[in-house]
Amino acid sequence: MQARWWWPLGIVLVMAACMPASGSPTDAYVERTVSVPEAGTPVEFRYRLLRPAAVESGRTYPVILFLHGAGERGSDNKAQLPYLPTWMAEEEQRTRHPCFVIAPQCRAERKWVDADWSKPEIPPHKPEPTVDLSAAVAALDAVLRDEPADPARVYLTGISMGGFGTWDLAARMPDRFAALLPICGGGDVATAARMATIPTWCFHGERDELVRVQVSRDMIGALEAAGGTPRYSELKGVGHDSWTPAYRDPATLDWLFRQRLEERKRAE
Repeated sequence: MQARWWWPLGIVLVMAACMPASGSPTDAYVERTVSVPEAGTPVEFRYRLLRPAAVESGRTYPVILFLHGAGERGSDNKAQLPYLPTWMAEEEQRTRHPCFVIAPQCRAERKWVDADWSKPEIPPHKPEPTVDLSAAVAALDAVLRDEPADPARVYLTGISMGGFGTWDLAARMPDRFAALLPICGGGDVATAARMATIPTWCFHGERDELVRVQVSRDMIGALEAAGGTPRYSELKGVGHDSWTPAYRDPATLDWLFRQRLEERKRAE
């Protein structure tokens, strides 16, 4: 059984106190659109893209696909930018980890995956993704096609509703992602074997009252039963906002950017 990592609440509070005020990422991100079919009719989806501050000729860069939570849904193409997208736009992060960050926006009253996160049982994996999750994949495809992006270093992460989307999308396309970083979300344990070999680091707050911590425990247990070796950090004394201590710890992103698809394939 993989060892669990516990964070005392005091450390989390100190980290939060030391965090600089978030600046608007609007100037750093560009607006893009993709079109996907819904009931036979093309629907336009807007998303935001952060490019490396300086793109060197002949070099390719990693890609983060970020799936936001339920509170950031809408159509303004701005509400999805808090948290990781904002932090990745900080000068320090752009220097430390030059990359593309894709931030699609799920429509109001829609979900990345049809799951009721308030219930203890996660519904079975559906044959087809939601339209909004398909739009996120279309955005990823567009960036890989049009930008100097490295397909061997594509990282998938999401928070809360986006954590559910991370598990769901990884099960559908396990060969696309070099690493997973699902935060306070659950998935269908029956799909765990599909993604058991993907390097995964999962975070969940011990006192989360919105998304039960058991859903992360169940997914980690299922991955381990399928032969995987995921990391799991259950944050002691932390509620729903487990993404702040997760993303703001430099070790988390350093781990993420070390992962490469070809190394995973060799290990398989």
